[in-house]
Amino acid sequence: MSLLFIQNSYARYYAPKDSAAQYYTVENIPLPEGLIAETGAIGFMPDGRFIACFHRGEIMTYNLKTKKWKLFAEGMHDPLGILVVNNREILIMQRPELTRIRDTDGDGVADDYETVTDDFGLSGNYHEFAFGPVADKQGNLYIALNLASNGAGIRKEIRGTYDSLSRPGRMYSCVPYRGWIMKLTKDGKLHPFAVGFRSPNSLGFDAKGRLFVSDNQGDWLGTSKLFHVEEGKFYGHPAGLIWKEDFPRVVPIKLPVSKLDSMRTKESIQFPHGYFANSPTQPIWDNTNGKFGPFAGQMIVGDMDHKYVMRILVEEVGGALQGACIPMNFGSKMRIGNNRLVFAPDGSLWVGQNDHGWAGSRGIQHISWKGKTHLDIMAMNLTKTGFDLTFTLPLSEEAAIDLANYKFKRYYYEYHQAYGSKQFDVQDIPVKAVKLSADRKKVSIELADMKAGYVYELRTGDLKTNDDKYLFNNLICYTLNKLLE
Repeated sequence: MSLLFIQNSYARYYAPKDSAAQYYTVENIPLPEGLIAETGAIGFMPDGRFIACFHRGEIMTYNLKTKKWKLFAEGMHDPLGILVVNNREILIMQRPELTRIRDTDGDGVADDYETVTDDFGLSGNYHEFAFGPVADKQGNLYIALNLASNGAGIRKEIRGTYDSLSRPGRMYSCVPYRGWIMKLTKDGKLHPFAVGFRSPNSLGFDAKGRLFVSDNQGDWLGTSKLFHVEEGKFYGHPAGLIWKEDFPRVVPIKLPVSKLDSMRTKESIQFPHGYFANSPTQPIWDNTNGKFGPFAGQMIVGDMDHKYVMRILVEEVGGALQGACIPMNFGSKMRIGNNRLVFAPDGSLWVGQNDHGWAGSRGIQHISWKGKTHLDIMAMNLTKTGFDLTFTLPLSEEAAIDLANYKFKRYYYEYHQAYGSKQFDVQDIPVKAVKLSADRKKVSIELADMKAGYVYELRTGDLKTNDDKYLFNNLICYTLNKLLE
């Protein structure tokens, strides 16, 4: 037996599977000495400067050509959101207010600070974070206000009307409008927009003008979720309901769970807790026109506990949005704590990391695509009998039609007051048939049973192309709120 034969046989049967590191480069951005790099917000100026806010109040710009940092502003209280207006002006969402910061003389350092709005309550509770702003197409701004936590109390001096009705329970809203998304109209007035959120760590608009908000697992959230948010609707956490004009004077959590369940608008996406996402963060959209790979136009959401971000594949079914989430891996150099995301003008992804006293990491990473397309799932679409999976590359027919390569199970998370939820009614769902399209990019899967109200989880086997590019993102979960009629 020749040595060449042995080497070829070894390569065929024992070669490592495909790796994300072959397709993406992950670079750590050097930071100024002494900076506590808990990143709260990031963005890009029109002139190409990167700008970042940090937990202890610094706002700094970074010149990509010189690789030099410069202090732009300071004195912010836990800034967790930024909206770049132009090269000299930004909006910052800090804990007490939305602030306009300007560099009026063009020297690269801010010299004018203006309160845009502080028309919401503060009790001094440590958990009263504030997120945003994001702008709609008409120029209105939206911010998100965290609930307070019973892990700590409130200060003697508060801002806003105090109401004790929501103090019972794990999370509460004793000042307005905690647990709400707020809309700031162009006349400078702040209006309550939607209620029912626990810890909505960032929000964003897609190209169609639809507002999405991520929320973190906890009381009344069996697992972390992504919501399509519309004005006037209730999204599940009852604490903030006391600030709703027509809400009766009762303790919200004392209403029957069935009553609250009937009032709420369900999430578009559920992120299975623990192994998929523990604490989702900022939603953004791939606006790179293919400079970051084949996923142009898709939503990406960060997570605090995993070394990846998530791609979100939404579709409209029965008049509402639902769909799938899938990890987007960049390799082992990626850190956890992926709190803030932004695409640079060159199409690369910048990620600001944070731990904020919980799980996470600190720093900023820069991720660029190497120009080669890997095998991945582009879309997961509901059919009347199962799902269609669309891939980035043509599949090996032998692997694609092997039913053993598709392992489905389903389960649901209970809506209840307790913190989190186990998976209920966990069932393996057999695959009855698989059909491969002529171009070998779409697999139509027929399942033995389809039922609304469940997460359908798919773990794939060794799906690959004819030239041995393997699918390395082999977990995808579809939130099936409604069946096709």
